[in-house]
Amino acid sequence: MKRLHVHLSVDNLEKNIQFYSTLFGEQPAVLHSDYAKWMLDDPRVNFAISNRNASPGLDHLGIQAENDEELMLIKQQLDSAQTQIKVQDDAACCYSRSDKYWVTDPQGIAWESFHTLTDIPTFDDKQSYSDGENPFASQPVEKTSSSCCGS
Repeated sequence: MKRLHVHLSVDNLEKNIQFYSTLFGEQPAVLHSDYAKWMLDDPRVNFAISNRNASPGLDHLGIQAENDEELMLIKQQLDSAQTQIKVQDDAACCYSRSDKYWVTDPQGIAWESFHTLTDIPTFDDKQSYSDGENPFASQPVEKTSSSCCGS
C-alpha cells in the first residue's frame, strides 16, 4: 500500500519536532541533527522535516511505494500525465537509498515517487544543501544515481 510523503523545510528543527510529535502522538521514527521523519499509519503518511533549506515551508510532496511493482505502476501513471520525469536510480537522500521518479505539477510543486531500498548513515552521498528544491522543471529527462534529488 502506498504512503503519502510530505517534506517541510523548517527553521527550528527542535521546536518543530516537539510540535509534530505532539500533533501526531508519537516521536519520529528517524531522527538526526538536521532531519526527522514520522512513518504514520493513521493517516498513512511519511512526514519529514529538515533544516537544510534556506526557506521554511513546503519542500516537496510525494508517494512512497512499498515495492518495485508499486513504483512501476506510479511511473506508468506519470507517463500517462505526459509530464517531464526525472529518473533517479539508487539515489542517496534523507538517510535512505531509493529509486525515484520526480515530476513538477502545474503549480511548480515537486513530487517525488520512490521506493526505499535501505537506510544509510548520512543525509546523502554528497551532503548537498537540500533534498527538495525543484531542480527538474527545466532539465531534460535523464538517469542519475547516487545523488540526492538530482543535486
